[in-house]
Amino acid sequence: MTEPILLDVDGDVATLTFNRPEARNALTFEMYEGLRETCERLAAEGTVRCLVITGAGGEAFAAGTDISQFRSFRTAEDAIAYEERIEGVLRAIELCPMPVVAAIAGACTGGGAAIASACDIRIATAGSRFGFPIARTLGNCLSTATISRVAELIGPGRTKELIFTARLIPAEEARAVGFVSEVVPDDAALQARARELAALMTGHAPITLSATKEALRRLRTGDGDATGSDLVVRAYTSEDFREGMEAFLAKRPPQWKGR
Repeated sequence: MTEPILLDVDGDVATLTFNRPEARNALTFEMYEGLRETCERLAAEGTVRCLVITGAGGEAFAAGTDISQFRSFRTAEDAIAYEERIEGVLRAIELCPMPVVAAIAGACTGGGAAIASACDIRIATAGSRFGFPIARTLGNCLSTATISRVAELIGPGRTKELIFTARLIPAEEARAVGFVSEVVPDDAALQARARELAALMTGHAPITLSATKEALRRLRTGDGDATGSDLVVRAYTSEDFREGMEAFLAKRPPQWKGR
């Protein structure tokens, strides 16, 4: 049986692939849980410095949740449990201390777009499409937390327009409004650029990256110490800060250890 999620670790870079190309990588509950568990494990282990999330087949990053799983929904508890499951996944991505890159080819809709919005950097192929077409398909709604993530990227007005019209926007428009950072020609270029970005970021100070990521998360959610004093203390008292100073003064490349 084909595994619905693949994980490849190459040195300090991990690549997680949604592997249901025959279903446009529609996300099952098993896949959501696999993504959450992977993020939590990588965060706990502390050896990976960049995580790339992508989809197999080139036709879709992830075309939302597998709709067949909604057939059993009957109660308010079913709805709340589903949204709590999704939020647990997105929160696990955000709490990963390392940068998380969404490498997107094809459809990135619904739950797939929610996952992309929780990642730190999004790059996409020119043929990719983005959106939340639920107003013309399912008639459900996004959680407040998911809406806040999307609005943080593209603004409240564009978020409403995207959901109200239920349209899928092309990659260049997604770049123009701030949902993705870069657009590349095709899947080969996408994978090459993802590797290039990962190599660049794994060569930088891990504490600087994680502190920046956590500060932005707190600003959006209101969680934790809003002053960020703990982040400042951790960075300025770290071995890496001392190494950075010594390396700068000695005119040599720093050797970051993440501590």
